[in-house]
Amino acid sequence: MSAPLHPARAIGLVARREFLTQVSKKSFVISNVIILLAIVGGILAYSLFSGGDDHRATIGLVGDQSLAPALIATGDAVDTPVEVTATPDEQAARDRVESGDLDLALIPGTDGSFTAVTESEIGPGLRTVVDAAVAQQAQAAALVAQGVDPAHLADVTGKAVVTVDALDPADPEQGQRVALSVAVVVLLYMQIMMFGMYVAMGVVEEKSSRVVELLLSTLRPLQLLWGKVIGIGAVGLVQLAAYGVAGVGAGLATGTLTVTGTAFGVLAGTLGWFVLGFAFFAVLYAAAGSMVSRQEDVNATASPLMVLIVIMAFSAFSSVSDPDGTLSSVLSWIPPFSAILMPLRIAAGVASPAQVVATIALMLVVTAGLSVLAAKIYQRSILRIGKVVSWKEALGR
Repeated sequence: MSAPLHPARAIGLVARREFLTQVSKKSFVISNVIILLAIVGGILAYSLFSGGDDHRATIGLVGDQSLAPALIATGDAVDTPVEVTATPDEQAARDRVESGDLDLALIPGTDGSFTAVTESEIGPGLRTVVDAAVAQQAQAAALVAQGVDPAHLADVTGKAVVTVDALDPADPEQGQRVALSVAVVVLLYMQIMMFGMYVAMGVVEEKSSRVVELLLSTLRPLQLLWGKVIGIGAVGLVQLAAYGVAGVGAGLATGTLTVTGTAFGVLAGTLGWFVLGFAFFAVLYAAAGSMVSRQEDVNATASPLMVLIVIMAFSAFSSVSDPDGTLSSVLSWIPPFSAILMPLRIAAGVASPAQVVATIALMLVVTAGLSVLAAKIYQRSILRIGKVVSWKEALGR
């Protein structure tokens, strides 16, 4: 008679079997390749199509080109960049505007005035540039007529500036942090629910085929439970890491993401919180799966868990716009809400190191307690074939 397996080796063997079974499925490989291509392709497409925001309006200037430097400098100052080209005469300028070669043509008049020729109307930004540049040139001409050096005057008055001292300065990375927060919530919601259900379905499959009876002849129920949770959880972790690396890598490579340190910190935090959130729900999903003998009955016993995950996701989405608000701050301390809300707060840059450590510790304690309860349910229900075991029966009440 062979010696019983060491608990760690028994769990490791089950975990290895579960991991290899999942990753060797053609459907798993093909679906993940498609998703990875979609992630990278979507980011590349966004980068390409969003690059059109740096459009420079083209202005044709007829005759004397002395106004050109003022137009370019004013455009850069008001964030409406322009490109100025010389146009030989008025008719050529009008023809180029009509053909769409120019956005605007400026034809000089008398006393420093200009006529602006456009196809239909001048945008407010471009109108501001033209008005300010023309006024600046007229002012400079008037100063010269009075014997004042415009360059000297600009040097003297340029020192009189206003320095802004904001008590709560805007975060230039806020937009990217919000995008990362949304991505974190979506990925964690999908991964925890999907792989939790994988655990439940795997338990039911073994139970309905009576394979579990053979396995339990050499393994203890708790070893089988944790082996399945760890094996399937490892698959989810690898998949999530692949999505994250592909997304962050493509974002940094295309310049869509510029917060390099933040992006990798969010990725690491998301992976860690997936492990905690998955462990919390996976033991309960395993218990829910052990209570039924047919896969079509899993939704009945797992529905409370699915509802809880959906509530977590809704609370996280409602906190994206205000990650430091009361709702997010309070729920992030409560397991399992912390599994989604803490990564969101980390991505938003509002979670302190002390809070992160404390919520991790709290999540571990609660998960450990739930795993003991789930193990008891699993042991009481796994060999009961046919009848659906209610939660009350499973809890021994």
